[in-house]
Amino acid sequence: MKSRRDFIHKLALSAAAIPFFPSQFPLHDLNPLNNSQEGTVLRVAIMGLGGYGTRVGEAIQECQRVKLVGVISGTPAKIKNWQAKYNIPEKNCYNYENFDNIKDNPDIDAVYVITPNALHHDQVIRVAKAGKHVICEKPMALNAQEGKEMVDACKNANVKLLVGYRMHFEAKTLEVVNMRQKGDFGKIMFFQGLSGFKIGDPNQWRLNKALAGGGAMMDIGIYALNGARYMVGEEPSWLTAQETKTDMVKFKDGVDETIQFQLGFPSGAVASCLSTYNMNYLDRFYLNGEKGFAELQPSTGYGPIEGRTHLGKLTQPHTTHQAKQMDEMAGIIFDGKKPIVPVDGEEGLKDLKIIDAIYQACKTGEKLKLNS
Repeated sequence: MKSRRDFIHKLALSAAAIPFFPSQFPLHDLNPLNNSQEGTVLRVAIMGLGGYGTRVGEAIQECQRVKLVGVISGTPAKIKNWQAKYNIPEKNCYNYENFDNIKDNPDIDAVYVITPNALHHDQVIRVAKAGKHVICEKPMALNAQEGKEMVDACKNANVKLLVGYRMHFEAKTLEVVNMRQKGDFGKIMFFQGLSGFKIGDPNQWRLNKALAGGGAMMDIGIYALNGARYMVGEEPSWLTAQETKTDMVKFKDGVDETIQFQLGFPSGAVASCLSTYNMNYLDRFYLNGEKGFAELQPSTGYGPIEGRTHLGKLTQPHTTHQAKQMDEMAGIIFDGKKPIVPVDGEEGLKDLKIIDAIYQACKTGEKLKLNS
C-alpha cells in the first residue's frame, strides 16, 4: 500500500492545469497513413498496467483494427516488461506525471484508462486536453458530477469518450437484446440480475473508499444495473435499495458489502438485483416477458457466456470480449459506427446517476423517483 500511496501522492502533484488545445480534425486525418484491410487502425496506449490492463493488452493482439503502441504507468519495471513483450518504443512510454506530453505524439490515437476508479476523472480530462480519444474502464467515475465533467471535457476537446462496457458487444447478450427488440418475449415484465463474488485481500484498492468510491456496487453491481437497462430496454423511473453488512472490519464505512436494489420502468416492468462481495456463484441474468424468457448464466464473466431462451439454447460463438470490444470501438471512433447498446460517456453517466441514487436510497430507505 505504501507504493500505492506514493503513486497517488505523485499523481496529485502533477494534476495542475495544462494548456487546452482542442482538436479540430479527426485524429486519423492528422496522423500518417495507418490502415488495414478492415479500415483505419486504432493505435492505443494503455494507462494502468495491472491485472485488467494486462488482460486488455493481451486481447489487443487478437484485434484486426487495434494496435497497442504505448503504455502509461507509475511502475518503471512494468513499462520495461511491456516494452519487451509488445515491442513498444521508448518514445511511447509515459508515467503519471508526464503523460500530458502525448499531445505531441502522433503515434497514439487513444488512451485506455484502466486505473482505480478515483483516478478516472482527472486522467480522462488530461487525456482529452491532450487531444486524444479516451476509453475509460467502468465505473466511469466516482459519481455523476465527476462523470458529467468528463463528458463535457471530451466534448470540448472534440474527442470521443467511450466506456469499457464489453458485454455490449458479446454475441449471446446481443442476441437476447435483438430478440427483445423483435418482440420475441412480448411485453417485458421482470428482470433479475445477480452479480457477486467473495472478495479476498482486504488491503486491495477495491476495498478502499478513497480509491474505489464504494464497494461491490461500483465494481460488480454495475453489471446488474447496466444489464437491467439494456435487457429491459428502458430507463428506470424509480428505485429502492437496501444495504447489508456482516463484516465491519473488511467493509469499512462507505465500502458496501451487499446491496439489493429494485428498479421500476415506465412500461410497468420491474427489476430485482443483487450486488455483493460476500457470496460466490452469482453471475446470472433472467429476463421474463409475457411470451417468453431469456437466461444468461454466467452472464458477465470473461466467458464463455452461456444462455437459453424459451426457444432453446443460445449457440453464438465465444470471442475474447476485450478484443471484440476494442475492434468495435475502432469502428465507433473512425467510422461513426452506432453500437446496438451504447458505450459512450453519456451511457456511463446514466449508470452513475442511478448508482448515486442507490447509495442515497440505502441511507434513507426511501423510494426515489429518477429522471431519465
